[in-house]
Amino acid sequence: MTARTLLLVDDDPAILRGLKWSFEDCEVHTASDRESALRQVKAQRPAVVTLDLGLPPAPDDAVEGLRTLAEILAAAPETKVIVVTGNEERAHAVRAIALGAYDFYQKPIDGQVLSLIVDRAFNVWELEAENRRLQQVREPSFQGIVTGSDAMLALCRTVEKVAPTDISVLLLGESGTGKELFARALHNLGPRRRAPFVAINCAAIPENLLESELFGHERGAFTGAVRQVKGKIETAQKGTLFLDEIGDMPMSLQVKLLRFIQERVIERVGGRETIPVDVRIVCATHQDLEARIRDGAFREDLFYRIGEMALNIPPLRDRTDDCVLLARHLIDKFSADHGRRKLQLSPDALAALRNHPWMGNVRELENRIKRAVILADGQSITAANMGLAAPPGSDAPEVSATLQQARDEAERKALSSALALSAGNLSAAAKILGVSRPTIYSLLKQHNVNPPS
Repeated sequence: MTARTLLLVDDDPAILRGLKWSFEDCEVHTASDRESALRQVKAQRPAVVTLDLGLPPAPDDAVEGLRTLAEILAAAPETKVIVVTGNEERAHAVRAIALGAYDFYQKPIDGQVLSLIVDRAFNVWELEAENRRLQQVREPSFQGIVTGSDAMLALCRTVEKVAPTDISVLLLGESGTGKELFARALHNLGPRRRAPFVAINCAAIPENLLESELFGHERGAFTGAVRQVKGKIETAQKGTLFLDEIGDMPMSLQVKLLRFIQERVIERVGGRETIPVDVRIVCATHQDLEARIRDGAFREDLFYRIGEMALNIPPLRDRTDDCVLLARHLIDKFSADHGRRKLQLSPDALAALRNHPWMGNVRELENRIKRAVILADGQSITAANMGLAAPPGSDAPEVSATLQQARDEAERKALSSALALSAGNLSAAAKILGVSRPTIYSLLKQHNVNPPS
């Protein structure tokens, strides 16, 4: 299949012949009923379909056409379907858009205008295909870290440089920003990747149990210690020990941890034997450790031992358009998990994603997208599905808008998506949209769109 594969569905042979002449630059296929249309969709995987809603056996009714639309989108969710209706069939067009049609056009057919709509549909399809391709390429390289932010990409490059060393790394950032993902990336990209990655949350375990969890204990060390148990440090031998929320570690244990980091030996609780352990230390916290040092709640010498390299992970609200990239990634994931066909983000959902402060960062986004995939009707996720309020003026244009308004809205959406995908690089955005750099400047001015800084 080529990117310019077009399927024309109409029961009038004369219309099909005329339309084929209008799309000489495309690989054009035709169908005259639902069965043949579905065969062509499965065989050719067209990027764009024009669909007359009046199909046999009831050409005067839209039922067969709407059924065809639903089955096409079920078989090929990425396909952009443009429905063609009569002048008195606006209600059918509204219904088609609700079912997931990309756009609609009213008869009588003007080949030049329809060509413009089809060309725009191809551009959007190509943009989305490039987005999917980049995400597939990016994830293995960055260990599942999906981002288009310059700051995050720079952080990923730093991780790739630091991973092959044994330097202690301290990951700083708000809860839910992905600190464990970076910790795992440091492990997976380093020479210890075949050894264990052992994680422990220092804030989740009571103080009286944390020492035993970290260092292990001997039989009889305390009431209930009926056997010898290795701690997390010993279990991580030759691998990586990830101490999450190190800022919440009790002061009494900080002393013992410091001794281990300096000497690389441990003693189990209730034991006398020193046990050498070879592990890489990666720590993380959402706390301001320098403030806790000033307050006497964290040891300064331990801070310098665990923070030979400190990496600050920016919150989601500071990562330009990452919320949209991550939302699309999560939509694909949860759609597959719940057996849903691929869903799209509505304009009001896009606006809400960019406007929301995301105090819970990626963890909050994941929660809201999972909810939205379950609640969404049709093929689009709305702001309401995510439990977010759409910013004023962000609603999708009514289907009753003029054709020019609909095209302008499609241009704005494609332009915003290209800018998000290219992280604000205008040359890259121009390449994605298949236009020149001067055209990008013209579109930015025409639609009053500001590129991300």
